[in-house]
Amino acid sequence: MELTKELVRTESTNPGSCEGAVGELISRRFSLLPGVRVEKEEILPGRFNVKAELPGDPEKPALVWICHMDTVVVGDGWKRDPFGAEEEDGRIYGRGACDMKSGLACALSAFAYGAERIAAGEKPGRRMIVIGSVDEEDFMRGAEAAIRSGWVSQKDWILDAEPTDGQIQVAHKGRLWFEVSVAGCTAHASMPWKGADAIAAMAEIIRSVRQAIAGLTPHSDLGISTVTFGQITGGYRPYVVPDSCKVWIDMRLVPPTDEAEAKRILDQAIEQAKKEVPGITAAYKITGSRPYVEKHEDSLLLACLRQACVSAVGSEPETGPFPGYTDTAVIAGLLGNKNCMSYGPGSLAQAHKPDEFVETAEILRCEKVLKALVDQAVFGG
Repeated sequence: MELTKELVRTESTNPGSCEGAVGELISRRFSLLPGVRVEKEEILPGRFNVKAELPGDPEKPALVWICHMDTVVVGDGWKRDPFGAEEEDGRIYGRGACDMKSGLACALSAFAYGAERIAAGEKPGRRMIVIGSVDEEDFMRGAEAAIRSGWVSQKDWILDAEPTDGQIQVAHKGRLWFEVSVAGCTAHASMPWKGADAIAAMAEIIRSVRQAIAGLTPHSDLGISTVTFGQITGGYRPYVVPDSCKVWIDMRLVPPTDEAEAKRILDQAIEQAKKEVPGITAAYKITGSRPYVEKHEDSLLLACLRQACVSAVGSEPETGPFPGYTDTAVIAGLLGNKNCMSYGPGSLAQAHKPDEFVETAEILRCEKVLKALVDQAVFGG
Protein backbone atom coordinates (compact mmCIF):
# COMPACT_ATOMS: atom_id res chain seq x y z
CA MET A 1 0.00 0.00 0.00
CA GLU A 2 2.76 2.43 0.97
CA LEU A 3 4.69 1.60 -2.19
CA THR A 4 1.64 2.46 -4.30
CA LYS A 5 1.45 5.82 -2.55
CA GLU A 6 5.16 6.46 -3.05
CA LEU A 7 4.85 5.71 -6.75
CA VAL A 8 1.79 7.95 -7.15
CA ARG A 9 3.65 10.81 -5.44
CA THR A 10 6.45 10.40 -7.98
CA GLU A 11 5.29 12.18 -11.12
CA SER A 12 5.90 10.36 -14.41
CA THR A 13 3.50 12.00 -16.86
CA ASN A 14 3.99 11.33 -20.57
CA PRO A 15 4.39 13.87 -22.07
CA GLY A 16 5.84 15.70 -19.11
CA SER A 17 8.39 14.65 -16.54
CA CYS A 18 8.31 11.05 -17.88
CA GLU A 19 9.61 7.97 -16.11
CA GLY A 20 13.08 8.87 -14.78
CA ALA A 21 12.21 9.39 -11.13
CA VAL A 22 10.10 6.22 -10.96
CA GLY A 23 12.90 4.25 -12.63
CA GLU A 24 15.36 5.49 -10.01
CA LEU A 25 12.93 4.67 -7.21
CA ILE A 26 12.40 1.06 -8.24
CA SER A 27 16.11 0.61 -9.06
CA ARG A 28 16.96 1.61 -5.49
CA ARG A 29 14.44 -0.91 -4.15
CA PHE A 30 15.87 -3.66 -6.37
CA SER A 31 19.38 -2.89 -5.12
CA LEU A 32 18.26 -3.70 -1.56
CA LEU A 33 17.13 -7.22 -2.52
CA PRO A 34 19.64 -10.08 -2.29
CA GLY A 35 20.78 -11.81 -5.48
CA VAL A 36 19.09 -9.39 -7.88
CA ARG A 37 20.76 -8.34 -11.13
CA VAL A 38 19.63 -4.87 -12.30
CA GLU A 39 20.00 -3.46 -15.82
CA LYS A 40 19.01 -0.19 -17.43
CA GLU A 41 18.66 0.62 -21.10
CA GLU A 42 18.12 4.09 -22.56
CA ILE A 43 15.18 3.90 -24.97
CA LEU A 44 14.60 7.60 -25.59
CA PRO A 45 16.79 10.52 -24.50
CA GLY A 46 16.92 10.38 -20.71
CA ARG A 47 14.28 7.63 -20.56
CA PHE A 48 15.33 4.16 -19.44
CA ASN A 49 13.75 0.73 -19.24
CA VAL A 50 14.71 -0.96 -15.97
CA LYS A 51 15.03 -4.72 -15.51
CA ALA A 52 15.56 -6.76 -12.36
CA GLU A 53 16.23 -10.50 -12.59
CA LEU A 54 16.44 -13.36 -10.13
CA PRO A 55 18.19 -16.62 -11.11
CA GLY A 56 16.49 -19.87 -12.04
CA ASP A 57 16.54 -22.68 -14.58
CA PRO A 58 17.55 -21.01 -17.89
CA GLU A 59 15.90 -23.81 -19.87
CA LYS A 60 12.46 -22.97 -18.53
CA PRO A 61 10.37 -19.95 -19.54
CA ALA A 62 10.98 -17.03 -17.21
CA LEU A 63 8.11 -15.50 -15.24
CA VAL A 64 8.15 -11.87 -16.37
CA TRP A 65 6.19 -8.84 -15.20
CA ILE A 66 6.34 -5.88 -17.56
CA CYS A 67 4.80 -2.79 -15.97
CA HIS A 68 4.87 0.67 -17.50
CA MET A 69 6.19 3.51 -15.37
CA ASP A 70 4.57 6.42 -17.24
CA THR A 71 1.11 7.91 -16.82
CA VAL A 72 -1.03 10.15 -18.97
CA VAL A 73 -1.00 13.88 -18.25
CA VAL A 74 -2.99 15.20 -15.31
CA GLY A 75 -5.66 17.09 -17.28
CA ASP A 76 -8.45 19.24 -15.86
CA GLY A 77 -11.28 18.57 -13.44
CA TRP A 78 -9.37 17.35 -10.38
CA LYS A 79 -10.73 18.01 -6.91
CA ARG A 80 -7.76 16.30 -5.24
CA ASP A 81 -3.99 16.64 -5.48
CA PRO A 82 -3.11 14.40 -8.46
CA PHE A 83 0.21 13.53 -6.79
CA GLY A 84 -1.00 13.53 -3.20
CA ALA A 85 -1.76 9.80 -2.95
CA GLU A 86 -4.57 10.63 -0.53
CA GLU A 87 -6.21 7.60 1.10
CA GLU A 88 -9.86 7.91 2.03
CA ASP A 89 -12.73 5.42 2.43
CA GLY A 90 -10.65 2.51 1.17
CA ARG A 91 -9.34 4.31 -1.91
CA ILE A 92 -6.00 5.79 -2.93
CA TYR A 93 -6.35 8.78 -5.24
CA GLY A 94 -3.88 10.18 -7.76
CA ARG A 95 -2.72 10.13 -11.36
CA GLY A 96 -1.61 6.59 -12.12
CA ALA A 97 -3.20 5.10 -9.00
CA CYS A 98 -4.92 2.40 -11.03
CA ASP A 99 -3.07 2.81 -14.35
CA MET A 100 -0.78 1.33 -13.27
CA LYS A 101 1.28 2.27 -10.26
CA SER A 102 -0.70 0.03 -7.92
CA GLY A 103 -0.11 -2.83 -10.35
CA LEU A 104 3.60 -2.03 -10.52
CA ALA A 105 3.68 -2.04 -6.71
CA CYS A 106 2.04 -5.48 -6.63
CA ALA A 107 4.54 -6.88 -9.13
CA LEU A 108 7.47 -5.45 -7.14
CA SER A 109 6.06 -6.95 -3.95
CA ALA A 110 5.70 -10.41 -5.53
CA PHE A 111 9.24 -10.16 -6.93
CA ALA A 112 10.63 -9.19 -3.50
CA TYR A 113 8.74 -12.13 -1.98
CA GLY A 114 10.51 -14.46 -4.40
CA ALA A 115 13.89 -12.86 -3.68
CA GLU A 116 13.41 -13.39 0.06
CA ARG A 117 12.59 -17.08 -0.44
CA ILE A 118 15.69 -17.57 -2.59
CA ALA A 119 17.83 -15.75 0.01
CA ALA A 120 16.42 -18.13 2.64
CA GLY A 121 17.82 -21.09 0.69
CA GLU A 122 14.92 -22.21 -1.49
CA LYS A 123 15.72 -23.20 -5.06
CA PRO A 124 13.67 -21.47 -7.76
CA GLY A 125 12.34 -23.50 -10.65
CA ARG A 126 12.47 -20.64 -13.14
CA ARG A 127 13.85 -17.14 -13.44
CA MET A 128 11.82 -14.15 -12.27
CA ILE A 129 12.03 -10.79 -14.04
CA VAL A 130 10.40 -7.41 -13.51
CA ILE A 131 10.66 -4.81 -16.27
CA GLY A 132 9.70 -1.19 -15.72
CA SER A 133 8.93 0.04 -19.22
CA VAL A 134 8.77 3.52 -20.71
CA ASP A 135 6.35 5.07 -23.20
CA GLU A 136 3.40 2.69 -22.85
CA GLU A 137 1.01 5.64 -22.80
CA ASP A 138 2.32 6.81 -26.20
CA PHE A 139 3.91 4.52 -28.81
CA MET A 140 4.93 1.62 -26.53
CA ARG A 141 8.56 1.96 -27.52
CA GLY A 142 9.66 0.51 -24.19
CA ALA A 143 8.01 -2.84 -24.89
CA GLU A 144 9.39 -2.88 -28.43
CA ALA A 145 12.88 -2.25 -27.05
CA ALA A 146 12.50 -5.06 -24.49
CA ILE A 147 11.92 -7.42 -27.42
CA ARG A 148 14.90 -6.09 -29.41
CA SER A 149 17.18 -6.38 -26.38
CA GLY A 150 16.16 -9.96 -25.62
CA TRP A 151 14.69 -9.05 -22.24
CA VAL A 152 11.59 -11.05 -23.23
CA SER A 153 11.30 -14.01 -25.55
CA GLN A 154 8.70 -16.02 -27.41
CA LYS A 155 8.75 -18.75 -24.75
CA ASP A 156 8.52 -16.61 -21.58
CA TRP A 157 5.45 -16.26 -19.38
CA ILE A 158 4.69 -12.54 -19.47
CA LEU A 159 2.21 -10.66 -17.33
CA ASP A 160 1.37 -7.01 -16.97
CA ALA A 161 -0.54 -5.58 -14.01
CA GLU A 162 -2.95 -3.26 -15.81
CA PRO A 163 -6.32 -2.72 -14.07
CA THR A 164 -8.52 -5.62 -15.15
CA ASP A 165 -11.64 -5.43 -12.92
CA GLY A 166 -10.77 -8.74 -11.28
CA GLN A 167 -10.51 -10.61 -14.58
CA ILE A 168 -7.61 -12.30 -16.31
CA GLN A 169 -7.58 -10.50 -19.64
CA VAL A 170 -5.94 -12.36 -22.49
CA ALA A 171 -7.05 -10.94 -25.83
CA HIS A 172 -6.83 -7.58 -27.61
CA LYS A 173 -8.34 -5.93 -30.63
CA GLY A 174 -5.87 -4.89 -33.28
CA ARG A 175 -5.07 -1.17 -33.34
CA LEU A 176 -4.46 0.59 -36.65
CA TRP A 177 -3.85 4.32 -37.11
CA PHE A 178 -4.20 6.16 -40.42
CA GLU A 179 -3.40 9.73 -41.40
CA VAL A 180 -5.53 10.59 -44.45
CA SER A 181 -4.97 13.70 -46.59
CA VAL A 182 -7.32 15.06 -49.26
CA ALA A 183 -6.27 17.75 -51.75
CA GLY A 184 -8.80 19.81 -53.72
CA CYS A 185 -8.95 23.25 -55.36
CA THR A 186 -9.98 26.60 -53.88
CA ALA A 187 -12.80 28.71 -55.29
CA HIS A 188 -15.25 31.33 -54.10
CA ALA A 189 -17.99 29.76 -52.00
CA SER A 190 -20.62 31.37 -54.25
CA MET A 191 -19.30 29.26 -57.15
CA PRO A 192 -18.25 25.97 -55.56
CA TRP A 193 -18.32 24.15 -58.91
CA LYS A 194 -15.17 26.10 -59.83
CA GLY A 195 -13.23 24.27 -57.09
CA ALA A 196 -12.99 20.84 -55.49
CA ASP A 197 -14.12 20.70 -51.87
CA ALA A 198 -11.57 18.67 -49.89
CA ILE A 199 -13.68 18.69 -46.71
CA ALA A 200 -16.75 17.41 -48.55
CA ALA A 201 -14.62 14.64 -50.00
CA MET A 202 -13.30 13.77 -46.55
CA ALA A 203 -16.88 13.59 -45.29
CA GLU A 204 -17.58 10.99 -47.97
CA ILE A 205 -14.52 9.02 -46.92
CA ILE A 206 -15.57 9.13 -43.27
CA ARG A 207 -19.11 8.02 -44.12
CA SER A 208 -17.90 5.10 -46.24
CA VAL A 209 -15.37 3.91 -43.69
CA ARG A 210 -17.91 4.07 -40.84
CA GLN A 211 -20.40 2.02 -42.81
CA ALA A 212 -17.80 -0.57 -43.80
CA ILE A 213 -16.48 -1.02 -40.26
CA ALA A 214 -20.03 -1.26 -38.87
CA GLY A 215 -20.73 -4.05 -41.34
CA LEU A 216 -17.84 -6.29 -40.25
CA THR A 217 -18.56 -9.59 -38.52
CA PRO A 218 -18.19 -9.52 -34.70
CA HIS A 219 -15.75 -11.85 -32.94
CA SER A 220 -16.89 -14.27 -30.24
CA ASP A 221 -14.39 -12.99 -27.63
CA LEU A 222 -13.44 -9.51 -28.80
CA GLY A 223 -16.81 -8.20 -29.95
CA ILE A 224 -17.10 -5.65 -32.77
CA SER A 225 -14.57 -3.67 -34.77
CA THR A 226 -14.77 0.09 -34.23
CA VAL A 227 -13.47 3.26 -35.86
CA THR A 228 -12.87 6.72 -34.41
CA PHE A 229 -11.99 9.88 -36.35
CA GLY A 230 -10.06 11.50 -33.56
CA GLN A 231 -8.74 14.67 -35.19
CA ILE A 232 -9.50 16.68 -38.34
CA THR A 233 -8.12 19.87 -39.90
CA GLY A 234 -8.85 21.73 -43.12
CA GLY A 235 -9.95 24.86 -44.92
CA TYR A 236 -9.24 28.59 -44.58
CA ARG A 237 -12.45 30.61 -44.25
CA PRO A 238 -16.17 29.82 -44.45
CA TYR A 239 -16.43 31.58 -47.83
CA VAL A 240 -13.56 29.68 -49.52
CA VAL A 241 -13.91 26.20 -51.02
CA PRO A 242 -11.27 24.25 -49.05
CA ASP A 243 -8.40 22.73 -50.98
CA SER A 244 -7.07 20.58 -48.13
CA CYS A 245 -8.32 18.38 -45.33
CA LYS A 246 -6.61 15.89 -43.07
CA VAL A 247 -8.07 13.35 -40.66
CA TRP A 248 -6.53 10.91 -38.19
CA ILE A 249 -8.30 7.55 -37.90
CA ASP A 250 -8.15 4.97 -35.10
CA MET A 251 -9.44 1.50 -36.00
CA ARG A 252 -9.85 -1.27 -33.41
CA LEU A 253 -10.13 -4.48 -35.39
CA VAL A 254 -11.21 -8.00 -34.50
CA PRO A 255 -10.37 -11.19 -36.38
CA PRO A 256 -10.35 -11.81 -39.24
CA THR A 257 -10.08 -8.12 -40.22
CA ASP A 258 -6.40 -7.24 -40.53
CA GLU A 259 -4.30 -4.39 -41.91
CA ALA A 260 -4.74 -5.50 -45.51
CA GLU A 261 -8.53 -5.52 -45.18
CA ALA A 262 -8.52 -2.12 -43.48
CA LYS A 263 -6.46 -0.66 -46.31
CA ARG A 264 -8.92 -2.13 -48.82
CA ILE A 265 -11.80 -0.44 -46.97
CA LEU A 266 -10.02 2.91 -47.04
CA ASP A 267 -9.02 2.55 -50.70
CA GLN A 268 -12.64 1.91 -51.65
CA ALA A 269 -13.78 4.90 -49.59
CA ILE A 270 -11.32 7.16 -51.40
CA GLU A 271 -12.42 5.94 -54.82
CA GLN A 272 -16.05 6.62 -53.89
CA ALA A 273 -15.14 10.13 -52.68
CA LYS A 274 -13.43 10.89 -56.00
CA LYS A 275 -16.68 10.08 -57.78
CA GLU A 276 -18.76 12.20 -55.41
CA VAL A 277 -16.37 15.19 -55.44
CA PRO A 278 -14.61 15.35 -58.83
CA GLY A 279 -11.16 16.92 -58.88
CA ILE A 280 -9.89 15.82 -55.49
CA THR A 281 -6.96 13.52 -54.80
CA ALA A 282 -6.30 11.59 -51.61
CA ALA A 283 -3.51 9.67 -49.95
CA TYR A 284 -2.88 8.06 -46.58
CA LYS A 285 -0.13 6.65 -44.43
CA ILE A 286 -0.21 4.20 -41.55
CA THR A 287 1.18 5.80 -38.39
CA GLY A 288 0.70 2.84 -36.07
CA SER A 289 -0.13 -0.83 -36.53
CA ARG A 290 -0.69 -3.47 -33.86
CA PRO A 291 -2.12 -6.91 -34.69
CA TYR A 292 -5.06 -8.40 -32.82
CA VAL A 293 -4.25 -10.96 -30.13
CA GLU A 294 -6.57 -13.92 -29.57
CA LYS A 295 -7.04 -16.00 -26.42
CA HIS A 296 -5.09 -19.26 -26.22
CA GLU A 297 -6.94 -21.61 -23.93
CA ASP A 298 -3.92 -23.94 -23.86
CA SER A 299 -1.68 -21.25 -22.33
CA LEU A 300 0.33 -22.66 -19.41
CA LEU A 301 0.53 -19.25 -17.76
CA LEU A 302 -3.23 -18.89 -17.97
CA ALA A 303 -3.71 -22.23 -16.22
CA CYS A 304 -1.16 -21.36 -13.54
CA LEU A 305 -2.63 -17.89 -12.94
CA ARG A 306 -6.11 -19.36 -12.60
CA GLN A 307 -4.78 -21.80 -9.98
CA ALA A 308 -3.07 -18.93 -8.16
CA CYS A 309 -6.36 -17.04 -7.98
CA VAL A 310 -8.14 -20.07 -6.54
CA SER A 311 -5.35 -20.57 -4.01
CA ALA A 312 -5.24 -16.90 -2.99
CA VAL A 313 -8.87 -15.78 -3.04
CA GLY A 314 -10.85 -19.03 -3.27
CA SER A 315 -12.36 -18.63 -6.72
CA GLU A 316 -11.34 -18.65 -10.36
CA PRO A 317 -11.80 -15.27 -12.08
CA GLU A 318 -13.52 -14.64 -15.34
CA THR A 319 -11.36 -14.57 -18.45
CA GLY A 320 -12.01 -11.82 -20.95
CA PRO A 321 -10.47 -9.39 -23.45
CA PHE A 322 -8.57 -6.23 -22.55
CA PRO A 323 -10.38 -3.23 -24.07
CA GLY A 324 -7.21 -1.38 -25.06
CA TYR A 325 -3.67 -2.34 -26.02
CA THR A 326 -0.89 -3.12 -23.54
CA ASP A 327 2.81 -3.91 -23.40
CA THR A 328 2.01 -7.62 -23.24
CA ALA A 329 -0.15 -7.28 -26.35
CA VAL A 330 2.84 -5.78 -28.18
CA ILE A 331 4.95 -8.75 -27.15
CA ALA A 332 2.25 -11.29 -28.02
CA GLY A 333 1.63 -9.70 -31.40
CA LEU A 334 5.26 -9.27 -32.44
CA LEU A 335 6.64 -12.54 -31.05
CA GLY A 336 3.61 -14.84 -31.34
CA ASN A 337 3.87 -15.54 -27.61
CA LYS A 338 0.78 -17.39 -26.35
CA ASN A 339 1.59 -16.76 -22.69
CA CYS A 340 0.99 -13.00 -22.48
CA MET A 341 -1.84 -11.54 -20.40
CA SER A 342 -3.03 -8.86 -17.99
CA TYR A 343 -4.03 -9.16 -14.34
CA GLY A 344 -3.93 -6.23 -11.96
CA PRO A 345 -5.77 -4.17 -9.35
CA GLY A 346 -8.47 -1.64 -10.06
CA SER A 347 -10.82 -0.80 -12.90
CA LEU A 348 -9.87 0.51 -16.31
CA ALA A 349 -12.95 2.75 -16.03
CA GLN A 350 -10.92 4.89 -13.61
CA ALA A 351 -7.87 5.19 -15.85
CA HIS A 352 -7.02 8.61 -17.34
CA LYS A 353 -9.88 10.28 -15.44
CA PRO A 354 -9.84 13.20 -12.97
CA ASP A 355 -9.54 11.97 -9.38
CA GLU A 356 -8.31 8.58 -10.58
CA PHE A 357 -8.34 6.03 -7.75
CA VAL A 358 -7.72 2.42 -6.85
CA GLU A 359 -9.40 0.55 -4.03
CA THR A 360 -7.02 -0.67 -1.35
CA ALA A 361 -8.83 -4.03 -1.24
CA GLU A 362 -7.96 -4.46 -4.92
CA ILE A 363 -4.26 -3.93 -4.20
CA LEU A 364 -4.32 -6.49 -1.41
CA ARG A 365 -6.15 -9.03 -3.59
CA CYS A 366 -3.77 -8.64 -6.49
CA GLU A 367 -0.67 -8.77 -4.30
CA LYS A 368 -1.94 -11.99 -2.72
CA VAL A 369 -2.61 -13.58 -6.13
CA LEU A 370 0.78 -12.61 -7.56
CA LYS A 371 2.56 -14.08 -4.55
CA ALA A 372 0.54 -17.27 -5.01
CA LEU A 373 1.65 -17.25 -8.64
CA VAL A 374 5.27 -17.11 -7.46
CA ASP A 375 4.55 -20.06 -5.14
CA GLN A 376 3.22 -22.17 -7.98
CA ALA A 377 5.19 -21.04 -11.02
CA VAL A 378 8.60 -20.52 -9.42
CA PHE A 379 8.71 -22.77 -6.34
CA GLY A 380 5.99 -25.30 -7.13
CA GLY A 381 8.23 -28.00 -8.54
